[in-house]
Amino acid sequence: MCRWAAYVGAPIFLEEIVSRPGHSLIHQSHCATQCHSAINADGFGVAWYGERPEPGLYRDVMPAWSDPNLRSLTAQVKSGLFLAHVRASTGTATSRNNCHPFTVGRWSFMHNGQIGGYDAFRRDADMMIRDDLYLHRKGATDSEALFLIALAEGLDDDPQGAMERAAARVIALARAKGAAPHLRLTAALSDGERLHAVRFATDDMAPTLYHRWSERRQGQGGRVRTGWSRDEGDWTEVPAGSFCTFEGREVAIRPFSPCPARLAA
Repeated sequence: MCRWAAYVGAPIFLEEIVSRPGHSLIHQSHCATQCHSAINADGFGVAWYGERPEPGLYRDVMPAWSDPNLRSLTAQVKSGLFLAHVRASTGTATSRNNCHPFTVGRWSFMHNGQIGGYDAFRRDADMMIRDDLYLHRKGATDSEALFLIALAEGLDDDPQGAMERAAARVIALARAKGAAPHLRLTAALSDGERLHAVRFATDDMAPTLYHRWSERRQGQGGRVRTGWSRDEGDWTEVPAGSFCTFEGREVAIRPFSPCPARLAA
């Protein structure tokens, strides 16, 4: 599965998370631990927030460790909030449009996991995307569909509720037309002001999620990511079935419950 990392706090160079540390995201993409695939080489992407409300976005299909443009960009760009992702495909093609993060307006989103049997109901999932949002449907992944469904469910006003409603909808589809596991979801999303993350699964195999606050190097900030280094014992695991909001030093962790019954209300 995929690997990702996100940061919120004092502005730092992107390389502080993406490429420089010994256990950086690029290192993880080449030598992944706690993951079914040891190498993540189906593309990568970075979304970062700067002077404008909308995030900058850089994505490509090359393995992250072999792209000199990525190293140059991360060495020069500073940001106080960014998302970075290396992809291991669960079936869709390796293309730039299928690489995470995905962005619409000020929102950015990335995902590690799967929707069971997605190929059997791709059209049904696309029909859940509101017409004015469908123009942003550039790729073919279940992750992008989930993001656009969440936007239609009110992500701007109620991030947790929108993610719960979107997850409930795709779970219902997977149960009706797909296969188990109906949903495995470890995702990060941001509107440029707050960083949110969610860890959930309909079985007991939710992809891992960890967070920590760091005061090392050039700044102070909170970090959240899939994966963990055994020589970094200050990472805290987020329990399965959780929705997190990171704002400054504050971390709010609440139960995440995509209940299908709410859709009928």
